[in-house]
Amino acid sequence: MSGEILKNGEGAGTETSVGRPLRADAQRNLETLLKTALEVFSASGVDAPMKEIADKAGVGVGTIYRHFPQRSDLITAVFRREIDACAEAASTIAAEHDPFGALAAWVQRYVGFIAAKRGLAAALHSGDRAYEALPAYFDKTLQPPLQRLLDAAVETGQIRDDVKPNELLRAIGSLCSPAPDVDPDYSRNMVDLLLDGLRWRDPPS
Repeated sequence: MSGEILKNGEGAGTETSVGRPLRADAQRNLETLLKTALEVFSASGVDAPMKEIADKAGVGVGTIYRHFPQRSDLITAVFRREIDACAEAASTIAAEHDPFGALAAWVQRYVGFIAAKRGLAAALHSGDRAYEALPAYFDKTLQPPLQRLLDAAVETGQIRDDVKPNELLRAIGSLCSPAPDVDPDYSRNMVDLLLDGLRWRDPPS
């Protein structure tokens, strides 16, 4: 897979380096590779040996480099895959909950996404130009589904109407960066308090 495909954010994980669609079995193998890479990066950091990723994914190292010639290509693809999965979850969650419940459930899904990407943080904040398109992709992909969840909760009178998706995403991100000695549930509890603060309440008489 070429770096060009990854940077454009179109077809990442669905085409070969020459633009041909992957066979179904090859697509499954690539999904397994990306999932495994996330697990390894989360546990060992983004400098983990490619052989470790390949062995755990059940593929050869050459397979990784055939799809991702540079380490940054693999890291970018992993990050985009997680962003896409988080965004796509919004519709499913919305169909299973009332508007505020859907917002709360998706936000907790987003908290899980933040936790998963911690292993990629060293690369994403390294200043490497290979990652400079990711912030825009993050905003473009995650803000629209969050806006729809917010709009639905506002329409039913469950939350206040002045909440902006970019501000909420940033606030959640800040709450998910606690000190290392804090209980793992701290972030989720703080996010629950944040969401409770969004609820609409009649002003005191």
